[in-house]
Amino acid sequence: MTEIIDELQWRGLLAQTTDLDGLRKALADGPITLYCGFDPTAGSLHVGHLTQVLTLARFQRAGHRPIALVGGGTGLIGDPKPGGERSLNSPETIAHWVDVLGRQLSAFLRFTPEGSAPQPTDAVLENNGAWLDSIGAIELLRDVGKHFSVNQMLARETVKSRLGGEGMSYTEFSYVLLQSYDFVELYRRHRCTLQIGGTDQWGNITAGTDLIRRMDGNEPHGPVHGLTTNLLTKADGTKFGKTESGTVWLDPELTSPYAFYQFWFNADDRDVVRYLKVFGFRTRAEIEELERLTAERPAARTAQRTLAEDLTTLVHGEDECRKVIEASKALFGQGDLTGLDAATLDAALAEVPRTEADGPAAALPPVVDLLAASGLVPSKSAARRAVQDGGAYVNNVKVTDIDARVADGDLLHGRYLVLRRGKRSVGGVVVT
Repeated sequence: MTEIIDELQWRGLLAQTTDLDGLRKALADGPITLYCGFDPTAGSLHVGHLTQVLTLARFQRAGHRPIALVGGGTGLIGDPKPGGERSLNSPETIAHWVDVLGRQLSAFLRFTPEGSAPQPTDAVLENNGAWLDSIGAIELLRDVGKHFSVNQMLARETVKSRLGGEGMSYTEFSYVLLQSYDFVELYRRHRCTLQIGGTDQWGNITAGTDLIRRMDGNEPHGPVHGLTTNLLTKADGTKFGKTESGTVWLDPELTSPYAFYQFWFNADDRDVVRYLKVFGFRTRAEIEELERLTAERPAARTAQRTLAEDLTTLVHGEDECRKVIEASKALFGQGDLTGLDAATLDAALAEVPRTEADGPAAALPPVVDLLAASGLVPSKSAARRAVQDGGAYVNNVKVTDIDARVADGDLLHGRYLVLRRGKRSVGGVVVT
């Protein structure tokens, strides 16, 4: 069972451990129970959370039991950010987000099927509100707070950075007590001996291992450990998980499956192999072959396509992935646009230059005007040249007349037009 450590190292995930040799021994003697916490700071997980979610899944596949902890209690406080104080959300909002995150996490881990007997590696979903909501202020200060040194808390990097600026509220300063106590509760309730997280959680994780030793000194359920994974950065220096339109969410209402697919498909050649290692379950041989293909034929984007299909299927399902692939092909003239449903077409056009126009079709300006308005070409004169050169298309049909207009029958689902200039530049018109 220690192969999981070697796998994490090969995938470039393993950053820090509290005791690597001790952890290897625990895994060899296993199975063990481990956990990772997810605070409900928004109404959905985003792609940045996938590193930890899939690391839990890797441990489960290796024969260990994962706990996905949703922070119904800690989410009311918020882990301190280097940049400033968090806005506090209402208990009702947090409770709703807890439910949403719980459903999302359940899609990535194997839980006990209803009506079946639990198996040793079946995942557990916990909400730390179950114990934090009931702990009293005096109890927290006497039983938990007495084990924390203010000097050590002040030395934490996030605290130091904030104290050098606008300061930090006692609310956020005390967050480490709550997360550390989570580990204590999970250790006692589930014999959980390993906490994982990103490198930004190292201080919270080690505080949790220390608290268990102080409160349960003889570690009756075995030694406890902490493990962090490397935070992802992009080769071009921009922040991972962000696009021009914002955060890439797992909720299809916040980030469409089409936009989700395109995020991974557009991965830089310098990043794509690393993403395949971190976010997928492809074997070493498969990834090395994709790495070779990327080096030899980068324009084919074979690795990016594999990554996008794997992740879109994992998060949104095979059916949605199929729709996205069909839409991608159809937009570039390799499929039937009329076969796309309205939602998929709308999501696809949201990712390309587009313009809105008042209907009906007879009231729309000429095609050259629409080409310019969408941003596919810089001007109407450039649009006319595109038509004359045979490089302008409406719904994948070549436009041959510079005075061409669209008719009602051209509007897909009664309101969409797909414009194209050449083979690779796509835009759209949405009739309001």
